[in-house]
Amino acid sequence: MLASLATELQAAGNENVVIVPAAGEGWLARELHGTGVHVEQFHLDRPFSPAFARRLEETLRRHRVVLAHSHEFSMAVYGAWAARRAGIPHLFTMHGSRYYAERLRRRIALRVAATLSDSVVAVSHILARQLRRDLWLSADRAVTIPNGVRQMPVTSSSLREELRLTAGDQLVVAVGNLYPVKGHTYLLEALALLAARFPRLHVAIAGRGELADPLLAAARRLQVTQRFHLLGLRSDIGNVLAASDVFVLPSLSEGVPLALLEAMLAGKPIVATAVGEVPTVLEEGHAGVVVRPGDAAVLADALASLLSDPAEARRLGAAAAARASEAYTLRSMLDRYAALYEKALSPARDSNPPLESLEIAKPKASVGR
Repeated sequence: MLASLATELQAAGNENVVIVPAAGEGWLARELHGTGVHVEQFHLDRPFSPAFARRLEETLRRHRVVLAHSHEFSMAVYGAWAARRAGIPHLFTMHGSRYYAERLRRRIALRVAATLSDSVVAVSHILARQLRRDLWLSADRAVTIPNGVRQMPVTSSSLREELRLTAGDQLVVAVGNLYPVKGHTYLLEALALLAARFPRLHVAIAGRGELADPLLAAARRLQVTQRFHLLGLRSDIGNVLAASDVFVLPSLSEGVPLALLEAMLAGKPIVATAVGEVPTVLEEGHAGVVVRPGDAAVLADALASLLSDPAEARRLGAAAAARASEAYTLRSMLDRYAALYEKALSPARDSNPPLESLEIAKPKASVGR
């Protein structure tokens, strides 16, 4: 989301600086390479660091930034602090995590950041309500801007050839890093439950993370190793989606996942768990099959219903594409953020004619951890 936002702003003539964690994976910097967006790194060595706030302020001043936009808890706090010191407007976006609510001092820190910021943005209505409750905000202080994605049309996919699948093989695809919260264990168990009924069914997951080895070990134990594929971190998600018969989101917790929106725009039939804003995005089952999370048997039944009924799968895929095109495009998201930027900058517009925007990425450390 941040990469798309910064890239589109840059292409429209606005200078952008993206500040990323020095200890991160480097994906964001690679994604922004060649776009003209300037990328800087930061290092946060302790949860509470006035020195880090000063360094952020210096970065804002050095680049003559006139608007700061932070993402997630730590940078919401430090971004608000640095922006106030630099005398520029600030807003922040929360993408779904509520770990800030685990401790009172985190909630107080984020409440202070909200007070210092022009806007607090949530990617879902559910998260906006949680923010208002957790941070003691008034009804108008947390606005909702759903994530948006651009369509990635792919006429043919190379993934099936990569996996050595034949035309008769069926492929279920998931996209998401290999963390427990993504629910991939239940997807693997669902594959095992379906193995006899669908002998040519394969599952592929695009993403990487700590569960890679445990998932492969479980696949061996369940005797589905040859039909379970970990694709690693992929930059060709359009290509991955194009190869699939069904897209599955088995998560235990989500906000508005970009992978789901990308699958919808690709016109894929979807099975997704009823977490976060997912039921709303899928129109309570009209644009995809919605199942309860953490239940491999229920997930298997839902996948079986689409794998055995191609006509229904096509109908749901078309409904998903129509829904995403109406409500979850990149253009819609950009327009809503642009309106917030303009509102925040309006008092200083005459003195700062060129719009420069700062996108601050989520760090690995957080206040109070």
